[in-house]
Amino acid sequence: MADKKLTKSILDFRTQIGELARPNLFQVQLAFPSLGSDGTISAGANTQDDADKAPSFNENNGSELSSFMIKAAQLPASTIGVVNVPFRGRQLKIAGDRTFEPWTITVLNDEEFRLRRQFEAWAAAIQDYRLNISGSTNIGSYQTDARVQQFNRKGVKSKEYHFESIWPSNISAIDLDWESNDTPEEYTVEFQVQYWTPVNMANTANTE
Repeated sequence: MADKKLTKSILDFRTQIGELARPNLFQVQLAFPSLGSDGTISAGANTQDDADKAPSFNENNGSELSSFMIKAAQLPASTIGVVNVPFRGRQLKIAGDRTFEPWTITVLNDEEFRLRRQFEAWAAAIQDYRLNISGSTNIGSYQTDARVQQFNRKGVKSKEYHFESIWPSNISAIDLDWESNDTPEEYTVEFQVQYWTPVNMANTANTE
């Protein structure tokens, strides 16, 4: 009798939870800013109208390549601050402001450094490597958007997050070592995020 009860509880558990999300079923899409032939942000992107346009997720600006070469990322986190209000010897806790943590991705490096060059050009357009000057007078011109998409085991998109107005604040070093065999190069990029929004994917995960 005890075995039957245990079996029933396990079957009930499986029925209730269904499939669990897998951390390896995801992709990231980045919309790189438009750069001129001299490596600076295109002049047209310095206008407010162009800065407000939707980002372009296409293969010409590295977005298509990024979906294959970004091997690790994070579903975003945010924190709502706490405001303590004293009242008769107690602390009344009320909601404060929401803050968004930096977002980090891990990138596989190909032999031609294609994405690495894109990130370095992006960073150089924000702040010149040699001189303490900015390549743009409009902050909207070097900030762009990104998407993180989670898939279920049927390959159907089950969740999506949009990162708004991000820019790279840190491109990590790449370790070189004569003793490293059969190991691809990789590096991380940390982005500052203005905010992110979850996309409602209701009923999508159950689509056949």
